Amino acid sequence: MLAISGCTSAERSGNAAAGDGRVEVGFAAPAYATVSLDGDSVSLAGQRGKVVLLNVWATWCHPCRTEIPELRAIHAKYQAQGLELIGVSVDTDGTDEAIRTFMRDFQMTFPIWRDPDERVSTQFLVVGVPATFLIDKAGVLRWRKTGPIAPGDTSLTAAIERALGS
Repeated sequence: MLAISGCTSAERSGNAAAGDGRVEVGFAAPAYATVSLDGDSVSLAGQRGKVVLLNVWATWCHPCRTEIPELRAIHAKYQAQGLELIGVSVDTDGTDEAIRTFMRDFQMTFPIWRDPDERVSTQFLVVGVPATFLIDKAGVLRWRKTGPIAPGDTSLTAAIERALGS
């Protein structure tokens, strides 16, 4: 039995990742591109050379809300060492102001990308939100989790520190 602690939306299908379609730790992360909340084109390729913690979330997802303090703490601890935290909102079109309000309410100061069509879900084989992916400087997936990040998650901090070379 597989138990996933998170929010799910519609069923998803599709094969997704770089190369052979695997979305597994140790393989290249999918070639993902979308737009920022400000409307700029953004992509993981544009983040090459940085360690990226990609967090997929939605304003309507309660577990997403509970993990935000931990995401902020991780960002504060590792940002100076080169960690880039990027949130990907899968909220529907027309909700940009609600997302901005949510960001203010939860003190989210990291970049937010918009993906109302949930391409990130298809490309990363996400079955619910929140979902989080750690991608190293070479674009290789180093850690992944579906469900909220617990405070003090030692597997995540160890993976971040390895990716940063700490």
